[in-house]
Amino acid sequence: MASGSSSGDAGSGRFALKPWELHGEGREFEKISEDFGKAAAGLEQSLTALGSPWGLDRPGSGFAAVYQGARGGLLGGLRGLAGQLGQVGSGLHTMAERTVDAETTAAAGFGGGPGKGGPGGPAAGGNPGTPAATPGAPTTVPKDRSA
Repeated sequence: MASGSSSGDAGSGRFALKPWELHGEGREFEKISEDFGKAAAGLEQSLTALGSPWGLDRPGSGFAAVYQGARGGLLGGLRGLAGQLGQVGSGLHTMAERTVDAETTAAAGFGGGPGKGGPGGPAAGGNPGTPAATPGAPTTVPKDRSA
């Protein structure tokens, strides 16, 4: 996903975002969300199938009063958590798309871009027509063109 360094030298202050990895992790979170939601629905069905096995006596009635509220809160929380996990996945996809957009905009600002000598272009050692945020493209930073 994201790493502190693309070459493994920790503490160098570099930070690399790899959009294809963000998309991959986003898909993982979406799958986890789906699986978690199915598990929560299965638990709810199982609890419903149990009915009210605690009885109608005084201890059973006391348990039922506490259990019903706790059961509703627990199941609602589990459904909410499944939704939140899905939102993390969506957020990772958005982050990946914005990273590609930012990189493309930055490369264009340096007069580069795909096929024009900027990051991902032939002058940078990349593949012509391929943005630098794609797998296999170099992770170079345009040279400083200030005075």
